[in-house]
Amino acid sequence: MDFIMQWFADFGEKFYDNFIKDARWQYLTDGLANTLIITFLSIIIGLVLGFLIAIIRATHDKTGKLGFLNVIAKLYLTVIRGTPVVVQLLIIYFVIFGSFDIDKLVVAVIAFGLNSAAYVAEIVRSGIMSIDNGQFEAGSSLGLGYMQTMVSIILPQALKNVLPALANEFIVLLKETSVSGYIAISDLTKGGDIIRSLTYEAFLPLIAVAVIYLVMVMFLSFLVTKLERRLAKNDKR
Repeated sequence: MDFIMQWFADFGEKFYDNFIKDARWQYLTDGLANTLIITFLSIIIGLVLGFLIAIIRATHDKTGKLGFLNVIAKLYLTVIRGTPVVVQLLIIYFVIFGSFDIDKLVVAVIAFGLNSAAYVAEIVRSGIMSIDNGQFEAGSSLGLGYMQTMVSIILPQALKNVLPALANEFIVLLKETSVSGYIAISDLTKGGDIIRSLTYEAFLPLIAVAVIYLVMVMFLSFLVTKLERRLAKNDKR
């Protein structure tokens, strides 16, 4: 019993030192806010640019047009998907924007947005390519041009097919933002590391960071599962 009481006393003291003293818990909440901001804005960039690249690639695959843009898109995908996101982040910050006075959050959003776009593009392209060519013929019979058919008929069906994969990509993106600290952004992971540097105690702050990420990922995974079930029910109707 004495051992248990002593353990709780030690744990309480460490908990106080890591999170309560000097309001150190704010390092985690402020870092979480930055993490969510980076993730949300990166998702928007990833979706817009990813859809554009996917349309270019799918158009070339189906019609042979947009050859030059397709070459650029393939080069972009090869570079982005073939290099680590942390290296891309460092290059964008220290090389591309090295001589500019730019907010680090903006750099992170650009880096993660460009990285996400490459994966979104391939996910969406696979969805477009999975749609039967008869759908294009149906659009043509209705007097729709290629792009009108793509936007009005093909993309809605493709998006429905790839929504779960897109959602999972955004979960991966959320976790990838944990490397933002490499350019001195106080994200969630960096917040835990700051607490560790102040208390010389690694266990509690890093476990707290891991638990917060785990809770967010579990929540997003739950939403993805609900989405997949709803789509499956709609397909049965």
